[in-house]
Amino acid sequence: MARPVLTPREDREVFVVPLEVRPEHIDANGHVNNVVYVGWLQDVGTAHWNARFDAETRARCSWVALRHEIDYLRAIAPGATGIVARTWVGDPQGPRFNRYVRIEDAEGRVCAQGVSEWCLVDAATLRPQRIPSSMLKVFETTSAD
Repeated sequence: MARPVLTPREDREVFVVPLEVRPEHIDANGHVNNVVYVGWLQDVGTAHWNARFDAETRARCSWVALRHEIDYLRAIAPGATGIVARTWVGDPQGPRFNRYVRIEDAEGRVCAQGVSEWCLVDAATLRPQRIPSSMLKVFETTSAD
């Protein structure tokens, strides 16, 4: 059964990260290995966080991945270029929220999509902390977008 393609919410910023397909990413089946996709989900979420929050905030708060779920829709071949990941966040639930990622080829076709559940923690104690509304606002679109 085919899963519907993830669609960004209109009220969320979509952050785009270019991805590089390196020779070591290719598995025995001749396409990007599934472990690489998990790394991309984590790297893309981290890039979004680092781009939107200052060093002081990042020193106080950190994120722990609780789970990743990936749907593989189209293989990415060796040497592929123009691969990008698009990511956005869902609604917070206490210290947690889902992050959505769509990985697309140079033609805009969805190759994979994933949902990761992340938990906000105090960087010093690693204890979960509620996601403040001010933090979520950074991930929302603005009327200027």
